[in-house]
Amino acid sequence: MTTDDLGEVIVELTRNGPYLKCSAIHVATGVEVSAVGPVAEPKGLERIALAKLRRALASR
Repeated sequence: MTTDDLGEVIVELTRNGPYLKCSAIHVATGVEVSAVGPVAEPKGLERIALAKLRRALASR
């Protein structure tokens, strides 16, 4: 996956019962963030993980 402002990002979704964990890894730097939420909202959870990744990269 590529986003315009982030470059290449690997997104992984893992289900654990009623919860879903979304991990987002910035390929160029190796910075990883994750977010956990309900399994019914995978796209919203991905948006949250990407926002967390942007914040993590901005604070570096």
